[in-house]
Amino acid sequence: MTQEKWGLLRNKLLKAIGKNNYTTWIEPLEFQELQDGVAVFSVPTNFMGNYVSQNFADLILYEMNTAGESVQRLAFRVAANSPARPTVEAQAEPAGVAEAPAAPQLEGGNDALESLQAAPLDSRFTFDSFVVGKPNELAHAAARRVSEGGPVTFNPLVLYGGVGLGKTHLMHAIAWELKTKHPDLNVLYLSAEQFMYRFVQALRERRMMDFKHLFRSVDVLMVDDVQFIAGKDSTQEEFFHTFNALVDQNKQIIISADRAPGEIKDLEDRVKSRLQCGLVVDLHPTDYELRLGILQNKVQQYSSTYPDLTIADGVLEFLAHRISTNVRVLEGALTRLFAFASLVGREIDMELTQDCLADVLRASERKITVEEIQRKVSDYYNIRLSDIIGPKRLRSYARPRQVAMYLCKQLTSRSLPEIGRRFGGRDHTTVMHGVKRIEELKTTDGQIAEDVEMLRRALEA
Repeated sequence: MTQEKWGLLRNKLLKAIGKNNYTTWIEPLEFQELQDGVAVFSVPTNFMGNYVSQNFADLILYEMNTAGESVQRLAFRVAANSPARPTVEAQAEPAGVAEAPAAPQLEGGNDALESLQAAPLDSRFTFDSFVVGKPNELAHAAARRVSEGGPVTFNPLVLYGGVGLGKTHLMHAIAWELKTKHPDLNVLYLSAEQFMYRFVQALRERRMMDFKHLFRSVDVLMVDDVQFIAGKDSTQEEFFHTFNALVDQNKQIIISADRAPGEIKDLEDRVKSRLQCGLVVDLHPTDYELRLGILQNKVQQYSSTYPDLTIADGVLEFLAHRISTNVRVLEGALTRLFAFASLVGREIDMELTQDCLADVLRASERKITVEEIQRKVSDYYNIRLSDIIGPKRLRSYARPRQVAMYLCKQLTSRSLPEIGRRFGGRDHTTVMHGVKRIEELKTTDGQIAEDVEMLRRALEA
């Protein structure tokens, strides 16, 4: 069967099952091959393969055979870039209806609807290991308040922010704290995808009353990455009713998302409205001080694992400046550094850092160039770009030039000679002097320190 033929069949499936079902379950399927009566499809997740096999395989088989193809079975294989690549198969029955395979078992027992196990919590994600700074202090305070388990003061608590800013860490920390201080409470933490999976399973097994009873019996419901239910109408409707039932019982709801509820595309207005009726708190992108604090905290944790390793002055500051968009990448870089240094038996100095993390540093450098720094600094100080690069030594030009050199050293991987060449062919010793001078002034001149920080934030935004 050709890709063109599969495209025509997909149009028939769209008319048969409706736009929502088609968009969610059929559109992501990628036809791979038809061989020996087996039609093979690539799917993003094993869950999707299971669901399509159990709910739409008979229709797909019927349409393919009606179109003149000889197909006995469907096989759904998870894409090759996934950690595991299981295969789900559906086989045609004589009557033309595919028999659904046994429902996949969820963690915690033979019957997921009866056990309703929460998603596992990461023991590393506690309040003690969460580094607090200005970008996340409000979210941390709100999470702390909810974790006390007292009277519900705001419902729901919605934590939102980009990847690697600490949403899941705070969610796990709340769950750990509640389970420790209030073991009698029924705390359920799970992802939005797991909520959807359990909902679909209940529909398939005609056990919706059991589903409703179990989800409405929890004391604290925590749903991570709620944006994943957007566009899934039936799941959103059940989530909305579950939400209302728990709020009416004065039970606590805690939600995380990658953006503000009002900005989640294809999320129903009534769900957005419900999410916005409590406390909505964003975790801002980390600043330099917070990233440095996170690194210092990780170094303390590693001191017991790597007692003989030392880290040179300036390395943590360098990493905190250079890796600014994602805390997970930052922590992963430090983990790699310690592992590499322990294997080669060397101190973690600047040379080892730049060798070991060359790929990570290159990835961060792509966002900031020497030219961009020069333009931003000249705009900030209201001078011409030619004055930053040119030979004039007036203080009104020399200090901004030194600030620009300092930022180039901190935010790019360019060598001192390279930076010097970009500043009118200056010698590398001139750049070195400029960098050192700004480092000194940052500790004694509050205005220079503020200027450098404002420029760095503007460049990293």
